[in-house]
Amino acid sequence: MKESHADIIDFDFEALLPADRYRLLTNFVVPRPIALVSTRSTEGQNNAAPMSFFNVFSHDPPIIILGIQSRPDGCEKDTMTNIRRTGEFAVNMVDRAIANEMIICGANFNSGVDEFAVSGLTSVFGSKVNVPLALESPCTMECRVERIIDYPRRAIILGEVLSMHVRRSCLDKNVHYVNPEEYQPIARMHADNYILSGEQFSLRKPVALEGDDIPNPAGRVDSAKDLTNSNSATQSTSKACI
Repeated sequence: MKESHADIIDFDFEALLPADRYRLLTNFVVPRPIALVSTRSTEGQNNAAPMSFFNVFSHDPPIIILGIQSRPDGCEKDTMTNIRRTGEFAVNMVDRAIANEMIICGANFNSGVDEFAVSGLTSVFGSKVNVPLALESPCTMECRVERIIDYPRRAIILGEVLSMHVRRSCLDKNVHYVNPEEYQPIARMHADNYILSGEQFSLRKPVALEGDDIPNPAGRVDSAKDLTNSNSATQSTSKACI
């Protein structure tokens, strides 16, 4: 660690301990959406565990990514074992209503424990995969493993989304966009801190930067002024395409 500028601290990740890298990454790459990942063992045992190393990375093909670390003793977690053996999993998005259940699922239970039963979540059958889905989740995605990238103490899973189940109230009247007033997932901040997505604002490109093959502007684009004078920008909504 060194000061490269009066107000900037440099951290050399090649020299840092893993715990320090984790602390910095998880403190500053925020907020991170939470995937309550549900799986089923080859013996039929249900499992659910929350993961905040998670996001969507592609829509064509529809790919989400999970990062799952080994246990402190180096052994693989049940979620990872089940994913390897079955090639299937589901992602249950978490809102405030099931935040407590999500935390309970994150406890280090023995392999024989059904986190659905312990947390009180209702398991229902998926339509594409043999994996339990959380009925109380506002949005669930059934996934098939596309590939797994292994590191010494972590695995990166690329999962292809086969089906998505969305609570009707979380969609607009045309069933095309999200209803931000109803769908408010929680996200992970640093340590044990979480955030709701209720405070949203709209932000669009300045009019001068709309379109394709834009030439190099003559000088700095005054985005604030451009946005102020743009009816399309000031009247934009907080909808997001699903």
